[in-house]
Amino acid sequence: MSSDIAIRVEGVSKSFKIYNRPQDRLKQSLLRWRQYYSEFKALDEISFSVNKGQTIGIIGRNGSGKSTLLEVICGTLTPTTGKVEVKGRLAALLELGAGFNPEFTGKENIYLNAAVLGLTGEEIRDKYEQITAFAEIGDFIDQPVKTYSSGMYVRLAFAIQANVDPEILIVDEALSVGDAYFVHKCMLRFNQLRERGTTILFVSHDSTAVKTLCDHAVWLEDGRIMYSGDASVAVDRYLAAVKKQPIVMDFASDKEQNGGQTEEQVSRGGALGETIIPNIDRRLGDQRCEFIGLGMFDENMQRLLTVENDSLLILRLTIRNNSLEEGRQLVLGYCLRNHRGVDLASNNSTVEDTNITAPAVGDQRTVRIYIQLPVLHPGSYSFSITMGYKLENGVMQDSDSITNAVVFEMTSRRTVHVLMSLDSSFEVEEDERTLL
Repeated sequence: MSSDIAIRVEGVSKSFKIYNRPQDRLKQSLLRWRQYYSEFKALDEISFSVNKGQTIGIIGRNGSGKSTLLEVICGTLTPTTGKVEVKGRLAALLELGAGFNPEFTGKENIYLNAAVLGLTGEEIRDKYEQITAFAEIGDFIDQPVKTYSSGMYVRLAFAIQANVDPEILIVDEALSVGDAYFVHKCMLRFNQLRERGTTILFVSHDSTAVKTLCDHAVWLEDGRIMYSGDASVAVDRYLAAVKKQPIVMDFASDKEQNGGQTEEQVSRGGALGETIIPNIDRRLGDQRCEFIGLGMFDENMQRLLTVENDSLLILRLTIRNNSLEEGRQLVLGYCLRNHRGVDLASNNSTVEDTNITAPAVGDQRTVRIYIQLPVLHPGSYSFSITMGYKLENGVMQDSDSITNAVVFEMTSRRTVHVLMSLDSSFEVEEDERTLL
């Protein structure tokens, strides 16, 4: 196998014997010259290869053979014909709870799964804290996994597979069980693995996610490859087949749009500042000046838990100066991200020509960011926040940066079919002949 190829599938077929009655199975074992079963071909002559560092989407209807293909690649199923070659440490997140011993505790299952993936005892001990911190299941780590909810299963399973430095990661729709915060956290880790050159096979019914995350896609139908190539083309052909209609070009589909004009105002006294940061998936910076709280409000300063698109949203950020000299110029900014980890819009105080300075050491300051939201597709979104200052040489120093500081649900009164809807108007021109 070429050194550039991580996975090669050659002429793979997989058939299952289907028995109509339990006694037919016994008859077949005794009377081998007769056939008491029908044959179901789940995979039929599948061939493709995956280069190192590629992200490949596998799409198709339920029953098309997607999960069977992944199990054959992982080695949990043996192909009837053909062969599969895999080069590199492979981690897989297949059906819920796969690979877990329900009688073992979460901790014991971490050691078991990591050992199966080829990690030494020392490597597992080094990774243990990282895995448990990612899973965030608290004291349940010492309880048998049979007591876990489906969400806890997914948290632990993804935490193990994504934090053992896999060279190849296979994910089969498992993240659909997780809560909004955890999905955002997983997508952050997913993108980190992509940037590091991890080879990823990703099965999903979310067509936009496949277009966004994948370089290449394979469309399966009745166990056969209908198309293998560009992810956008694969998704369009698959959806056209499902809807039984011609492929049409989507105007503004999959475009990253800016949220429009943003202004910032600094609140210098009066009301108390924010004291809680709802979520921290990753935090960077020297912390000389740090965020200590974040809140979301509507235009009447009523605190928000859900947000309606096409509305004015106010981010209220409270910062504390730990060691910067008073009056040092600060740059505050935000990034809006969807649940697939796609950055949709960002802005900062320098772009908006707003002067924000550090308070006295030990003091706090609260900043309001006024954001006019576009008409986005309903779903889960997050804001990441950042703050920095310039060093003497003019280089920007990151003081505090929090990924997915708040995760929220976006609602809509309007129908939005794709990523967003653009404000538009339609006018029918009068026929010039009628004007004569």
